[in-house]
Amino acid sequence: MATDPSKRPGPEQVAIFLMSIGEGPAAEVLKHMGPKEVQKIGTAMASLERVSRTDIDYVLKRFSETAMEHTSLGIGAEDYVRSVLNSALGEDKASGLIDRILLGRNSKGLEALKWLDPRAIAEMIRHEHPQIVAIVLSHLDADQAAETLSYLPDRMQSDIVLRIATLDGVQPAALHELDEILERQLSGKNTAKSSMVGGVKTAADILNFMDASQSTNVMSGVTQVDEDLGERIQELMFVFESLVDVDDRGIQTLLREISTDSLVLALKGADDALKDKIFKNMSKRAAEMLREDLEAKGPVRLSDVEGAQKEILAVARRLSESGDIVLGGAGGEQMV
Repeated sequence: MATDPSKRPGPEQVAIFLMSIGEGPAAEVLKHMGPKEVQKIGTAMASLERVSRTDIDYVLKRFSETAMEHTSLGIGAEDYVRSVLNSALGEDKASGLIDRILLGRNSKGLEALKWLDPRAIAEMIRHEHPQIVAIVLSHLDADQAAETLSYLPDRMQSDIVLRIATLDGVQPAALHELDEILERQLSGKNTAKSSMVGGVKTAADILNFMDASQSTNVMSGVTQVDEDLGERIQELMFVFESLVDVDDRGIQTLLREISTDSLVLALKGADDALKDKIFKNMSKRAAEMLREDLEAKGPVRLSDVEGAQKEILAVARRLSESGDIVLGGAGGEQMV
């Protein structure tokens, strides 16, 4: 039975389109995509089977309809993007997103780094000023940045994470310095005015992708320099929803250490996947009682929910430090 073309995943539809327009045009299109997009589409191309005429017609028609919706209006596009996103999200939320969009459009050197192996990136930047290293890592995806950081000398890692966490914006002079480095190394250039990069969340994301022992060492160094900042990073490294990645035995251990009242309050703000994880690790009767308590609780203040979640996370971290449970996540230590 033929597959409905509209049900094919996005990468497969793109792969069909590119294979339909020929090798030359397809190569030109791929030049404008990021490494992860190219990898997804390349994988889809390699695995395509039984592409029918109906599939091709559907994809080409969809492309034609989408192209017709666009015009050549481009005058003042940068100001328009800023205005629309500021109106939609507010200046605080939109500022970082705007700068990343506009910077990404013009920063060929920084984008080129995303195609490199993390070890190669580390070799390229290891002798640069730590502030430059922090800016570079802030522009990479968290997993790539984490691996790159792991290849840098141990003595540098805590300092770099501190700088990432405290980055509040990049001045033109700093970007100019970065531009010169990348121009020498990659023959790239950077014409962006400024960018909002880094911050506590960026530092936490990078640490989440590091090996557990490396992450612990880095956090120890950060906390020695700035205890408050270390706590803020720690809070974002493992959030309440991350409990869904803890194994069943760990959840059962955690449940023995927390009160029912705290659990009910915390779960009021949890998604279904985490609730199901909790229910699954309780007796049938206990799970039924918890469901009844949740339904009977009624509306609660968000601050109370967040407080209960932080209380449970504190218990989870204590159990993790004592080795009783293993917190999940991309950087979790491998078990043998």
